[in-house]
Amino acid sequence: MTSFPRAGRAAVHHVELWVPDLAAAVPGWDWLLTELGWEPFQQWDAGRSWRAGDGTYVVLEQSPALVGDRHRRTAPGMNHLALSAAGRSEVDRLVGQAPGHGWRLLFADRHPHAGGPDHYAAFLEDAAGYEVEVVAVP
Repeated sequence: MTSFPRAGRAAVHHVELWVPDLAAAVPGWDWLLTELGWEPFQQWDAGRSWRAGDGTYVVLEQSPALVGDRHRRTAPGMNHLALSAAGRSEVDRLVGQAPGHGWRLLFADRHPHAGGPDHYAAFLEDAAGYEVEVVAVP
């Protein structure tokens, strides 16, 4: 097992996303997260997780307690998850490959500065409506 440094108490421990169809969600999320350097972490019948080098992890789960069958990023709740990319070239590479892995580019008319003139990022949405902002960091 890989050893990770202890995160401070101000760090995010994990984010858990409940999805209506785990089998449909996993391939696209696995591609995106592993491309960004996350490692597969846990796997069980109703879920999967990936962990970053700092110990933070992302969970996809198809919970039996789930109500509804569609995520709406424009409804109250979490709008999107923002993840760091290793610079502009990685953002550009992921945007080029994303459609082949079930992701579509949002705000294409303002890409890559949809978050503002000094913010280089791609806003991607999967088939279930989950949005990920992939942010270029130096």
